Amino acid sequence: MPENTDFNIDQDKNYEMNEENVPLETDSTANSENNEISNSVPLDNAGQEIKNEAPAQEIDPLAAAKTEIAELKDKYLRLYADFENFRRRTAKEKLEMISGAGADMVKLILPIVDDFERAKVSFDSSTDVEALKEGVDLIYNKLFKALESKGLKPMTSKGEVFDAEIHESIAQFPAPSDDLKGKVIDEIEKGYYLNDKVIRYAKVIVGA
Repeated sequence: MPENTDFNIDQDKNYEMNEENVPLETDSTANSENNEISNSVPLDNAGQEIKNEAPAQEIDPLAAAKTEIAELKDKYLRLYADFENFRRRTAKEKLEMISGAGADMVKLILPIVDDFERAKVSFDSSTDVEALKEGVDLIYNKLFKALESKGLKPMTSKGEVFDAEIHESIAQFPAPSDDLKGKVIDEIEKGYYLNDKVIRYAKVIVGA
């Protein structure tokens, strides 16, 4: 029995010595863990860092309206300038077209004027009436063909039903036959089309 008692006392001493050798958690270690916890970055559910976004700035409605008005005014001024340039250019081109058309017509008529001048000289020096008449007919045909090339077309009115759209009645005479009532029985002045548009109404006498 005494031997066992000594063995137990020795075990108790060894246990106490072992407890003294166990390292205790120091205050510095605890503080470092607390600092790590406090300095940790907040994360979302996906593990991404949560960033604090700056609040959006409010837009001033008055400033936005002024900016929009300035932009619309600039667009209007540009559009107006483009329209003015287009209008002036179109007017200039129209005048040039009319002037060019007049010049073309004059160039077309000048050779016929020369023919008339030669015919006048012939009238003074020639006594051959038939030759003079033939010369006048040639000049007339030349003039008429020149005008036809520009779209001139004579109306056919005599014997046609009176049409106020193309005819101008200057008198009414009794129709020589029943089938001529309401029709043109005589033509005082011939009417003409230019490119299928009436440029002169025919002056006619209508049968009553």
